[in-house]
Amino acid sequence: MPNTITDTPEKSGYQKVSLVESEETKDWNEKIDKTVINNDESDPLALEVSSDPDIIIPPDGGWGWVVVIASFVCNLVVDGTIFSFGTFLEKIAEEFGVETAEVTLMGSLMSGFYLIVGPFVSAIVNRYGFRLVVIFGSLLSAAAFAVCNFATSITALCVAYGFIGGIGFGFIYAPSVVILGFYFERWRALATGIAVCGSGIGTFLYAPMTATLITKFGWRQTLLVHAALILLCAVAGSLYRPLKPVKIDPEPTTEESKSEYQLPTATQQKMEAAIRMMKRGSDASVLDHQASIPRLLGVNNNSVYPRISDVYHTICVPNGNVTSRPHVAWTRERSKTEGKLQLTHLQKLKMPKENHKSHEVVRPLYRDDIFFNASLKRLPQYTSQSSVQYNLSVTRAPTKNDVEEEITNKRLFCPEALRRVLGTMLDLSLFNSPSFIVLAIGGFFTMMGFFVPYMFLVDRAKSGNIDKTTAVWLVSTMGIANTVGRVFYGVISSFPKANALVITNIALTIGGLATIFSGLLLTPAYQFSYCVVFGLAISCFASIRPIVVVDLLGLEKLTNAFGLLLLFQGVAAIIGAPLAAAFMNAAGSFDACFYFSGGLIIFSAVMCYPLNYINAWEKRRNLEKKNLLV
Repeated sequence: MPNTITDTPEKSGYQKVSLVESEETKDWNEKIDKTVINNDESDPLALEVSSDPDIIIPPDGGWGWVVVIASFVCNLVVDGTIFSFGTFLEKIAEEFGVETAEVTLMGSLMSGFYLIVGPFVSAIVNRYGFRLVVIFGSLLSAAAFAVCNFATSITALCVAYGFIGGIGFGFIYAPSVVILGFYFERWRALATGIAVCGSGIGTFLYAPMTATLITKFGWRQTLLVHAALILLCAVAGSLYRPLKPVKIDPEPTTEESKSEYQLPTATQQKMEAAIRMMKRGSDASVLDHQASIPRLLGVNNNSVYPRISDVYHTICVPNGNVTSRPHVAWTRERSKTEGKLQLTHLQKLKMPKENHKSHEVVRPLYRDDIFFNASLKRLPQYTSQSSVQYNLSVTRAPTKNDVEEEITNKRLFCPEALRRVLGTMLDLSLFNSPSFIVLAIGGFFTMMGFFVPYMFLVDRAKSGNIDKTTAVWLVSTMGIANTVGRVFYGVISSFPKANALVITNIALTIGGLATIFSGLLLTPAYQFSYCVVFGLAISCFASIRPIVVVDLLGLEKLTNAFGLLLLFQGVAAIIGAPLAAAFMNAAGSFDACFYFSGGLIIFSAVMCYPLNYINAWEKRRNLEKKNLLV
């Protein structure tokens, strides 16, 4: 049964929002009810629970557009640097007298580690915020690139440029992905589309710029220029202003709000019981499930924790603002100068007197939809509810321990806010899903072939007597095509009936075939045509991957799937280009690495063609198991 909102305004100028219990949360609430009935005050876990979780309602504009531009800059610098690495291959190989395969390892390590660290960086962001993480990553990457100027071996370059630089880029990339879901709701697809266009524009600009700098100053000085440009990400990261949360207040302090807006005692008890159950960890987890990684970290998967809508069944929102801000207990104040209605939340976190202070706890990774970068109209949770109800239904409540750790600065090294996200993103229990296994393996093979054309396109063109200046623009053409493709797939995927998996499979098949046949003619016209086709085709992989995950696994498993897929793709990116280079050396032809790349991409698409049928079978199987248990 969908959540409902009353149409009759309250006399005081507020409307009530009733969050009706759904089938999905019945088991959860039954457990809570039992805990309330059998409440044991002597239980130390029952003492001082957190009773005022915070909610972020995306502002959908304002400073958010500044954040979009900042994210655009970060994508431009990071992806521009990564995809232009092929221009360094020849010069570095010549200076150190090594095979091209050894040099490709530098770029592969960077491409891999900036994905692999994604789950760890996301966890850090959840506790310490976007701004600090991006600035740190910018400084780390810039320092790594500067150190490369003094490198005396390929090994040193692999460590500094590939490993450390890749980790630094991961600290820039992950927050730049997450923050858009934090700032935007209605305009999320548009905001994401603008930001990720930085990737294509960066590829377009960096390839010819890097080639020109290498010709004039050498590869070492060019890396210093790249280091300076990376510092732009620190400036952009400083613009990642944190949003102020709205507190859901179960204990209003004014007489007016006490009489009209106070939560029922039963609701407060259910909320307290819910958070007590969360604190019990593996001893009494809500779903009686603990996978190895969450158990090791002493937390549950985030999907196990209650949504705020699970424990708050009736709240009040300011009349006329139902779709913009949630509310439980507000006070009304009149501005003397403008006479406008002002809304101020009242509740302060209850702590011992010496620590009694107001503190806003913001946990972006506690949202189920934080990695969903497409139009929210594809989500039934969004289309069937008001904005307030939707945000309550996708936000997981923090535990009292989580809040206390932030206020008292306990466990700064590995706090619960960090462990909970890490446990969620690395929860291996998702491998019980055949659909996810096929999706992960398919993504692995896609990523193995993904970076190969960017690495070897310019050198192959030059071997075919294409002018060096012209050859460099091939990578730029891929970048522009990638940008156009991202916009195109974003528009197509906004239609609710568009099958994201089928679109992805078709696009990857086209991209793989184009790569295999890309060496038929080494003429400028043919090579530029290939770049357009490949750029348009491969852009679907990043654009609509989250939609595919949600369609197959559900929104509550998106964060878990995203974390594991980053690991798969990161490992694949590390080994893909060096293997392609080894094939090229063995065959004595650049075409061999393109056959390798195209074949992997086609294979990844073909193995995912039956995935919709596998997923339908899996859902039937799970339903039958559930019915047997009942």
